[in-house]
Amino acid sequence: MQATIPAVKPARPYFSCGPASKRPGWSFENLQNAALGRSHRSAVNRAKLKLAIDLTREVLEVPADYRIGIIPGSDTGAVEAALWSMLGQRGVDVIAWEAFSEHWVIDVVEQLRLPNVRATVADYGEIVDLSSLNFDNDVIFAWNGTTSGVCVQNGDFIPADRKGLTICDATSAAFGQKLDWDKLDVVTYSWQKVLGGEAGQGMLILSPRAVERLETYTPAWPIPKLFRLAEKGRLIEAIFEGETINTPSMMCVEDYLDALSWAKSIGGLDALMARVEANDRVMSDWVERTPWVAFLAKDPAIRSTTAACLKIIDPAVTSGGKQAEAAFAAEIVNFLEAEGLAFDVNSYRDAPPGLRIWCGATVDAADLEALTHWLDYAYERAKAMLFAEAA
Repeated sequence: MQATIPAVKPARPYFSCGPASKRPGWSFENLQNAALGRSHRSAVNRAKLKLAIDLTREVLEVPADYRIGIIPGSDTGAVEAALWSMLGQRGVDVIAWEAFSEHWVIDVVEQLRLPNVRATVADYGEIVDLSSLNFDNDVIFAWNGTTSGVCVQNGDFIPADRKGLTICDATSAAFGQKLDWDKLDVVTYSWQKVLGGEAGQGMLILSPRAVERLETYTPAWPIPKLFRLAEKGRLIEAIFEGETINTPSMMCVEDYLDALSWAKSIGGLDALMARVEANDRVMSDWVERTPWVAFLAKDPAIRSTTAACLKIIDPAVTSGGKQAEAAFAAEIVNFLEAEGLAFDVNSYRDAPPGLRIWCGATVDAADLEALTHWLDYAYERAKAMLFAEAA
C-alpha cells in the first residue's frame, strides 16, 4: 500500500541539534545595531558584552551571587577552562552518557592525568548510577546528553553539604530545562543550542564555592591563557564584566542579545521551557503511536526533552544489522533534506544509527507535528525501496 503524501510541510524545517533553529521571526535585520568594525574593548561593545551577561542572568534566573563569564571556544572552551583551572585539589568522579561528556573523561584521565579519578561511561540510551557518586570528590557530568537523548531530571542526587564541586555541562539544557542552581557550582553552555544563537563563544557560570576554589587553589600544571580564570590568587573579575579573554564576533554577540530579548519578550524561562515541553509532547505522542521507531533512551525518567534521539525498531530493517539500519536511516534523512522538509536530523556520528530531532525552544510545535507525518511517509518510501531492491 502506497503511503499518502502529507499535505502540510514544516514552515521552518530546521531541526539541527546545533547550531539550532533561529528564533521565530528572526532575520538579519534584527542584527543591524551590531557595532561592527569596532574594538570589542570599545565602550559600545563592552556595554553589549555586559548586557549579554546581565540578560543571561535575568532570563536564565541565575542567582545574584553567581559569576557569569563569556569564554572562547563555545561550550568546549568553557568546560575546559573549568577543568584545567579547578581540578586537582581533591579526587574526581567524572561520568558520561553521551559523546561530548566522554571527552571530559579523556581530558581528566589522559590529559590532566589526575591520580584519584573514578570514571564511569554508560552506553547510549542509559545513565550511570547516580547514587554511586562520591561528592567528597569533584563531580563532572552533562545535564543533558545531546547525542544520546538522556538527561538528569533534577539535582536531587546532589547533596547540599557536598565537599567537592559539581561541574555541569548544561549546553543543551540551559534555557530549556530547569537547572537546580544551589546544587551546581560550575555551569557551562553555548549560544547555539536552546536559544539558536551562533557558535564560537561559551558561557561559564560560577558559584561562590567555585570562585573560592579559584582563589585558594593553584593547579600544579601550567594553564593556557584561554583557560586562565584567576591570577595571583584572585579571580580575573574583568572576564565576568564583559572583558573577554579573546576577540568575540560582535555579530554573534548581537545575535545572542536578540535571542535573549526574544526570550524575555515571550515570558522568560518559564515560556521557553513551556515551548520545549510542547515540542516534547509532539515527539512523545508520535513515538508512542508509531511501531517502527523508539527513543534511544528507553526509560522516560531519564529522557531528554530537548534532543529526541530515535532508533528504528522495524525487524525488517534491524535484521540486517547496524549497516542496514544506518543505510535505512540515511535514506530517510536524505529524502527529507532533498525535499526541504527537515535538515540535519541524522543521528550523531558516534551514536547508534537512527534519527536525532531538536525540540528546543526556538522550534515550533506545529513544525514538529508536520514533520512527524513526513517521517512516516519517508519511512514507507524507504521501506518500499528496500523491498524492491531485495526482490
